Amino acid sequence: MTHVEEHEGTRRDFLYYATAGAGAVATGAAAWTLINQMNPSADVQALSSIMVDVSGVQTGTQLTVKWLGKPVFIRRRTPQEIEEGRAVELGELIDQSAENENKPGEPATDQNRTMDEAGEWLVMIGVCTHLGCVPIGDGAGDFGGWFCPCHGSHYDTAGRIRRGPAPRNLEIPVASFVDDATLKLG
Repeated sequence: MTHVEEHEGTRRDFLYYATAGAGAVATGAAAWTLINQMNPSADVQALSSIMVDVSGVQTGTQLTVKWLGKPVFIRRRTPQEIEEGRAVELGELIDQSAENENKPGEPATDQNRTMDEAGEWLVMIGVCTHLGCVPIGDGAGDFGGWFCPCHGSHYDTAGRIRRGPAPRNLEIPVASFVDDATLKLG
């Protein structure tokens, strides 16, 4: 009888191990499916960075491109716009952070918001930080920059909020110049 008892115990142990193993495999498969579905789709990954030809952007004009579903303003500023932007004291600003992903934690000086040392190139996400409207550019508003027609936010020539309900400056996306005529967003 000892032989039969050993055999039954072994069979029972096998069933426990087989059931536990099947449960572990099923749990792993379910977890993998849930985690994998959180990855961005191929079309989103393809748009995560784009190259923009800026060779045709003249001084004093702006190019608007769509990136990650949002408008991006690429402005080539005039010497007057640069001078106006650099003349603003930080104490006059509502939001004193640069909102620049290229220079996190920096103050909102004109130099910290532009792409180059001269301050000629300004690249911003063209979405008002109040409720997401698209501001009007080309010297609109009381500070010569952008004006949000939805609720009246005024931005200066560096895209900093100067008056209105918007709580933050227009955001600066991750961007860099690949060469003199090509800007990479993302």
